[in-house]
Amino acid sequence: MNPVHTGPAIGLSALLALLAALAATTGLGPAGWLVGIGCGLAGSAQLVRAMARRSLARLGPADRVTLTRAVLTGAVAALTADSVSRPVPVPVLVTLASTALVLDCIDGWLARRTGTASEFGARFDMEVDAFAIAVLSCFVAGLLGPEVLLIGLARYAFVAAGWRLAWLRMPVPPSYWRKLVAAVQGVVLTVVASGLLPRPVSQLAVALALALLAESFGHEAWQKWRLHTEPGQVPAAPLELPARAA
Repeated sequence: MNPVHTGPAIGLSALLALLAALAATTGLGPAGWLVGIGCGLAGSAQLVRAMARRSLARLGPADRVTLTRAVLTGAVAALTADSVSRPVPVPVLVTLASTALVLDCIDGWLARRTGTASEFGARFDMEVDAFAIAVLSCFVAGLLGPEVLLIGLARYAFVAAGWRLAWLRMPVPPSYWRKLVAAVQGVVLTVVASGLLPRPVSQLAVALALALLAESFGHEAWQKWRLHTEPGQVPAAPLELPARAA
């Protein structure tokens, strides 16, 4: 097998095995299988292309952790799809999502520890973060209402806006605040998904998370606009993606 395809193939196999385990223990309907397999195939194809563009023969240690997060999120997506037509085991969904959140604290540290930090790893980490937030927002929207989807769609809407407005594609210095806000979205959505909070508290938590997200994207857009309108302005840090966010 071409070594470029090894990592994605392992990830897809792991997701299929996890879906089979869910089907054998808690049950998994046709919608869950369809979405889970679709996520696996689409994610693997994207990862193969990204690795091929950079001539990467294999994933680094931190990238493997990120891949594990992607596999867990694919399983959460499968359960979320099933939740539309039947009750799903919420403790299992929350455990999978929580494990992915914990691993998100590990991959950046591991990349720095092993000296394998890279632009590829940072982008991989970012895409898995965005996907996880989108999936969780879909599940929580079923509990609180469609407005929760704004959290999951925000990043993709920002990227789509960059297709029309070139200045929104300008790179900006790394920001731990942006990473923290992204982490808050995942934590809030996972806690709300657990059903442990009273509905009013859940609604308030989601509203605050969305406000933080709006501020984060608004500030990033303002930074990009200033760099666009004031070309002579020197950024506080190199204009590049962080090798790995904390």
